[in-house]
Amino acid sequence: MRMKVVQFIAIITTALYLVPTGAHLFELPNKIALSPTEYLTVQKIYAGWSLFGIVIGIALLATLTHTLLLRADRTSFALSFGAFVTLVATQGLFWAFTYPVNAATGFWTVPPESFEVARWQWEYSHAASAVLTFAAFVAIVLAALIHNPSAERSSVTGVRRIDLSLSRE
Repeated sequence: MRMKVVQFIAIITTALYLVPTGAHLFELPNKIALSPTEYLTVQKIYAGWSLFGIVIGIALLATLTHTLLLRADRTSFALSFGAFVTLVATQGLFWAFTYPVNAATGFWTVPPESFEVARWQWEYSHAASAVLTFAAFVAIVLAALIHNPSAERSSVTGVRRIDLSLSRE
């Protein structure tokens, strides 16, 4: 039961993490062509999106927990670990490329000196994050779908199941 709860939380929070990153990806083609004034106006819609940090934190914790619970099932472990590492990579992108632009622009309340450079860095770091988040979502779902609970039980007992029946069919 514990595994199912962790799987559910990992999948749901990763899916919720995909919501803002997916929104950024799909709005990019329309936003990238806006004038600087229009762009700064549109950027105001993100006020309060920092609350997604809670979801991101839970997704990271849940995928890590899921990964640790799957140690005995190599394939599911690899997929879950891949999901975790990919989510960590999205945070690397955010803190290395997105946040510095947010800080330099007062979260887009002040136009940056190099507007186009800042806009492209901000938009494309979000787009890359969306692709990585989608990959993490697919990996965590696959890990849950193909998880073999018997691998978990046999590793706990240290004994593999052996058919000792005498009948030959």
